[in-house]
Amino acid sequence: MDGRFTAWCAGCDWNVDPEQSREKLSRLARAQRVLARRHGEKLLAELTAGGTLRARRDASSLLAYAVALTVHALTLALTVGGIWYVVRGWGGWGMVPGVFFLGLAWTLRPRLSRLPENSPVLTRADAPELFALVDEVAQVVGTRGVDAIAVDAEINASVMSYGIRGRRLLTLGLPLWEILTPQQRIALLGHELGHYSNGDTRHGRVVAGALRSLSTWHYFFLPVANPEPLEALANLFYIVPRWLVGGVLMLLDQLTLRATQRAEYLADRMAARAGSTQAALELMDRLLTADSAAVTLRREVNTAAMSGPRGSRNDTRTDGLWERLAADVTSVPEHERERRRRVGTLRGHSVDATHPPTHLRHACLLIGEAAPPAVVADDDRERRITEELSDARTKVARRILRDGY
Repeated sequence: MDGRFTAWCAGCDWNVDPEQSREKLSRLARAQRVLARRHGEKLLAELTAGGTLRARRDASSLLAYAVALTVHALTLALTVGGIWYVVRGWGGWGMVPGVFFLGLAWTLRPRLSRLPENSPVLTRADAPELFALVDEVAQVVGTRGVDAIAVDAEINASVMSYGIRGRRLLTLGLPLWEILTPQQRIALLGHELGHYSNGDTRHGRVVAGALRSLSTWHYFFLPVANPEPLEALANLFYIVPRWLVGGVLMLLDQLTLRATQRAEYLADRMAARAGSTQAALELMDRLLTADSAAVTLRREVNTAAMSGPRGSRNDTRTDGLWERLAADVTSVPEHERERRRRVGTLRGHSVDATHPPTHLRHACLLIGEAAPPAVVADDDRERRITEELSDARTKVARRILRDGY
């Protein structure tokens, strides 16, 4: 038995989840977990009964757009009202409410995403082989490729649109990319690129902007901690608007949850189509053991901190960091992977509150015949991609060792 991992009984599930009693969730997080499981189970049941996961606009999606447009209309009303007060009270105290309304509208405005400033961003000229692989996977899942690829230190990957023209950005977390096999990486790309064509209402500009505005409103109405008398009075005044904003936020969250979960199931299908069903299932298993990668990185940071001054330790520990990380994660034994699968089932584990529980996504991929890989990993291409990422690998490794993890 490997002493790094929990001892448990596969026959009776003794000690399968020793951390469960220490898991503390807020009431909202618990409710979101229950709803995520409920929606995920319902979608899986529909698919098992012969239903389809085809992306579509349903009544909930239309209502979500209506709520989101109402939120944006309020921001527009604040802007128009602010301009009116400024013009009407020009040069006097009448401008004060106008300036206030304009400032408030500015904080609530829809924002266009931009390229990250603190992470390496690659263009086609920087990484032609990586972009060629992305283009090949994109063709398989029925969409186009991306315009830029950012590389950061997260154990994650994501896609988004940025700028006025809606250019596409793929963000690859190196700690995740480096612990995956080449075929699992193809499955990861298939999953992420599949989000561009699967009808995910929540991540569209209209709804995403409204969720951001509502979160800002909710922040404005948060109670002041340890209040003075006047602040305590303000806290009482904020109770009703905070509940109203929180209610609308929860409403919009629930209206988009089903479409978002459907989008995740569809993205998993795209992962299987691109990399194979087996690679997509293995990718989920790697995500279940992502905390092992985080532990390894924290250990590397601690080791670097004891090896010398900050300036010199980066050079001594940067070399081989990603290889050590991949080796540690690969060494996680099968009995520990199985334990984490069972823990995920017990807790309803998901990547976040918008994703279906991982065990349901796993079950969804097993429905029907296993898909063969449409894109097959090539050793020479993988070597060239690694060379293209060499500068980013060094920069991200140094940042982790310098700033911690």
